[in-house]
Amino acid sequence: MGVERMGGNDAAAAAAAKIAVWWDMFDCPVPEGIDARGVRPSLEGAFKELGYTGPVSITVTAYGDQKQTPEHLLRALSSTGVAVVHTRSGCTCALMYKDMVKWREDNPPPAKMMIISNQVLDVFNWDLSRLQQRTCYDLFLAYSVKPRAGLFVRTRKEWLWEKLLTKTSTGESSSSSSAKFYCKSCSLDRQSLKSFRKHLSTKKHALEEILRPDDSQLQSVTSKWGKNYAATPEFATAKIHVLWDMFDCPIPDGYDARRIRPSLEGAFKELGYSGPVSITAYGDHKKTPQHHLQALSSTGIDLAHATLEVVNGRISDDIDEWQYNNPTPATMMIISDEADDAFSDFLPHLLQRNKYNLFLSYSFRPPQMSVLVTSAEWLWDSLLAETRRHVLLRKCSGRSIERVGESTVMFYCKVCYSDFKHLDEFIKHLSSKKHALNILQDTKTVCMPFLTNSMFFHIVEASFSREQAVQESSLVEEL
Repeated sequence: MGVERMGGNDAAAAAAAKIAVWWDMFDCPVPEGIDARGVRPSLEGAFKELGYTGPVSITVTAYGDQKQTPEHLLRALSSTGVAVVHTRSGCTCALMYKDMVKWREDNPPPAKMMIISNQVLDVFNWDLSRLQQRTCYDLFLAYSVKPRAGLFVRTRKEWLWEKLLTKTSTGESSSSSSAKFYCKSCSLDRQSLKSFRKHLSTKKHALEEILRPDDSQLQSVTSKWGKNYAATPEFATAKIHVLWDMFDCPIPDGYDARRIRPSLEGAFKELGYSGPVSITAYGDHKKTPQHHLQALSSTGIDLAHATLEVVNGRISDDIDEWQYNNPTPATMMIISDEADDAFSDFLPHLLQRNKYNLFLSYSFRPPQMSVLVTSAEWLWDSLLAETRRHVLLRKCSGRSIERVGESTVMFYCKVCYSDFKHLDEFIKHLSSKKHALNILQDTKTVCMPFLTNSMFFHIVEASFSREQAVQESSLVEEL
């Protein structure tokens, strides 16, 4: 999305926004045959093509071991206002990221960021994605080697470094500022290239790099973020939609299923959330005891039938549909042990783009912090501990748990993509031949894609023949 597709006020703000560029010269050096004085004009030209035609302020900072960079390149870069930073080999990413975080503190959106590096996937990806979910900047990326896998970080535009330099140059740079030269090892800056080069050759500088080596490991700024924050005014009364994977987090033995909704709503209220709550429970509901289905639906929980092989895909589809119909502010909650593995290919991008609030619940604590930024997390059994307490209190007092009508509850078959308004119709459908055929088709697609159609239908017929034989045998035994 370029500036030209934004609204009037947004477009004007974007056109005048600051753009900060962090450039790793080790990964993306100035290619042979390219005049270094064209680097900054090429960046300005790339942003101009995207519609940033106003008085855009671009700051470009080039990081690298500047003792190894030819003097004529440093002179050419600095002549166009590119700041030059000396870093020890192996420390560039950590120092770049530290500077990015500091810059973000001082420059809120609509300021924009660009990273020129091959290390976004392996180094910046996790922590920067979490930062972006909290405060999202338009992010641009250039690299000499395309990342081998998808990024958690959502980017507005990506370029191959050499193509960027050869296709988008506007000739002269619009910058009239004089660049500075920084030595990260010694924490000093110089105004002239001559004094900068002289400093890098001194014994004092060499000693500093030995005695005070820079940290080569990126320091995460989000790993210590807390959990279970009190609701902010923006989300306190907003909708909450819960997507519950019953395969991972089933109803524990001895729990009254009618207390699931009150337990969730009670946990939300403790944090200050009072908005309307919708819940969809996904599972193999042919195997869910009918009294659980009745209990859940009686409290307004929608039931969605899905097999283990497809449940994560169906939840993903429903998240996509839900966010389309429910703009932020809104909160979603995922109850699953697989939130990171199953949804990390799209959910971090969704949270960066739309700024939803997110809750998680799981049956065991993940071994590492999720890439998804949450406002609250619970262990499933701990969350339902309130259920047991309420049930015991009500048993002692002789009071019953109130029923909620099923008039607004829906029953979904996510295998056949069918909807039902009544539980008996839903149960009847799950026992039908049509439903069984669709389950087998899903199983073939996911688990046995090598089967030909003729082989598949042969298995189907054999399966139905066995099932019919079992049913007839049962009838005989009853007689």
